[in-house]
Amino acid sequence: MENTIIAGLLGILEGLTEFIPVSSTGHLLLVGHFLGFDSVGNTFEVVIQIGAVLALVVLYFQRLWGAVATAGSDPASRRFIGSIVIAAIPAVLLGVLMHDLIKTVLFETPMLIAVMLVLGGIILLFVDRLNLSEEHGDPMRLPLKAALGIGLFQCLSLIPGTSRSGSTIVGALLLGVSKRAAAEFSFFLSIPMMFGVFGYDLLKNRDVLDFSALSDIAVGLIAAFSTALIVVRWVLSYVSAHGYALFGWWRIVMGGVSIVALSLGF
Repeated sequence: MENTIIAGLLGILEGLTEFIPVSSTGHLLLVGHFLGFDSVGNTFEVVIQIGAVLALVVLYFQRLWGAVATAGSDPASRRFIGSIVIAAIPAVLLGVLMHDLIKTVLFETPMLIAVMLVLGGIILLFVDRLNLSEEHGDPMRLPLKAALGIGLFQCLSLIPGTSRSGSTIVGALLLGVSKRAAAEFSFFLSIPMMFGVFGYDLLKNRDVLDFSALSDIAVGLIAAFSTALIVVRWVLSYVSAHGYALFGWWRIVMGGVSIVALSLGF
């Protein structure tokens, strides 16, 4: 029962943090560490991410399906699909090359995660306060050059605690994308990335993955899906009006508290 409660809490945490620039993976690993929650091969953490991305698919199904269905006849749809593919390639290639290092070393270093939360928060606060031009307001019509630049920024997220959404949003803002469009393009990009990570992790770790606690995984997945449905809608309206400073401070506080706790031996 205790593990099931923790699984539900971690699922809510996943849904809450996956699509905001605070590093869902960093939060899950740190909170799991402090609560003594252990998942062989990080099975739990990998699978519940699918709950969050399924929420995104549900919310954006009409727009995404429209782009896929008209790709053969509409150049704008083809460009949108191409922008997602181009943005995904750099992190996919680097992630495959660094997979073992990431999962066996970086994921197992809580202090690194905590430090990256703080550093990422400082960077997010700095970029949010810059007077940047907003040349691109439609996330489905970004120039391919901008998409590639965002994809290169996404490579930073291979370091746990950096945040996939955080790195792509910062990259998009610096490349002239509006705050709302930066968040939405990050959402769209997360779909192939997260399904890809899910499939590759299952393949690479098939010998050590532990599905014995299927009930806990199911609880976490449902909690992540339900929470993400609410969070995605809120994020877009919030960042359009207020920017990203809140998330920068969130990262700094979470990372700072974690550094202190780890230094004290927790």
